[in-house]
Amino acid sequence: MNIPMLLQHSHKRFLKGLLRTPFRRYHFIFHSSTHLGSGIPCARPFNSLGLHCTKWMLLSNGLKRKLCVQTTLKEHSEELSDKEQRFVDKIYTGLIQGHRACLAEAITLVESTHKRKKELAQVLLQKVLVYHREQEQINKGKPLAFRVGLSGPPGAGKSTFIEYFGKMLTERGHKLSVLAVDPSSCTSGGSLLGDKTRMIELSRDMNAYIRPSPTSGTLGGVTRTTNEAILLCEGGGYDIILVETVGVGQAEFAVADMVDMLVLLLPPAGGDELQGIKRGIIEVADLVAITKSDGDLIVPARRMQAEYMSALKLLRKRSQVWRPKVVRISARSGEGITEMWDKMKEFRDLMLASGELTAKRQRQLKVWMWNLIQEGVLEHFRTHPTIREQIPVLEKKVLSGALSPGLATDVLLKTFKSRD
Repeated sequence: MNIPMLLQHSHKRFLKGLLRTPFRRYHFIFHSSTHLGSGIPCARPFNSLGLHCTKWMLLSNGLKRKLCVQTTLKEHSEELSDKEQRFVDKIYTGLIQGHRACLAEAITLVESTHKRKKELAQVLLQKVLVYHREQEQINKGKPLAFRVGLSGPPGAGKSTFIEYFGKMLTERGHKLSVLAVDPSSCTSGGSLLGDKTRMIELSRDMNAYIRPSPTSGTLGGVTRTTNEAILLCEGGGYDIILVETVGVGQAEFAVADMVDMLVLLLPPAGGDELQGIKRGIIEVADLVAITKSDGDLIVPARRMQAEYMSALKLLRKRSQVWRPKVVRISARSGEGITEMWDKMKEFRDLMLASGELTAKRQRQLKVWMWNLIQEGVLEHFRTHPTIREQIPVLEKKVLSGALSPGLATDVLLKTFKSRD
């Protein structure tokens, strides 16, 4: 008997049967509405059956039912002490109510490398994710926020552009969050540039939130927890998220796997432009903006715009509904920034209508998961007791030339496989 037919019968007996299966540790979400099948209402709450967070939602065709199994949040929460539970609840409540201090505290929590704080952060993130999904359902399945990545070489005027652009957006009623990723100090590990100090007017705006975060050695122009910070900002009610990366290069476009749209900011008169910027970032850019297009730089900016428009035509098409465009802007005079925002909204609407935006976010979730898996596996490997003892010995042999790095790696892997 298939699921749609089964749900038209006594679902209480069906659900109790599920409780006796190996899935006892999980809760079940049935995508239906407040009714089952052809108008059959739900019975009493499923909490009495020992299930948590159970919901019924109706799919468009009214026939298909999708049974989703998720790890129950209650199980994780039970592992917390009363003090820890109150701490997480306080941050979560303040976050969804739009308190900036709670958002800052939440991001600090997810950025922590302390083992227990990382566990608390996961409980908080799961609560925010459930809330986020509920809000998206209220919004008819549409994304709550528009995520935009901003990349470009140092000196392109990213911070100046963000301040002008951000003020324009907040004046139009938007709530803006800026995640400014800074290179880290080798000494303290903190941010070097301090973007917040270079966006003075925007940092005073109550509808804008600026969060500088150090890369802490993470490659790709973003931090280890940028995905988590984006989710927290959306949970805090911010409908436009700007992620400013460190710089631009072959390893500086990991942000493309975190945002809906990637904007590349380039200064004019930067020498041989098409050779100066790595091809990798051009291939993933959805919009190229030539900055500082004012005064004596207008002519080189126009020439650079024409060159990039020609170059983008040679690249392989990545979307069925959007071709990357090149615009000229000036954060000093404001020229072109309104038109740039119009093109960004056009991109969002076209991608959303075609379904490409939803598919893109699904792929990004998979990338996010595998990034965390790689990080977790590497950490487990490095902290394994046998491996931790072997590393200093093998490092000395590599430095003395007695062992090649590749052979040392093979020794560690074989040791790990035999002892784990």
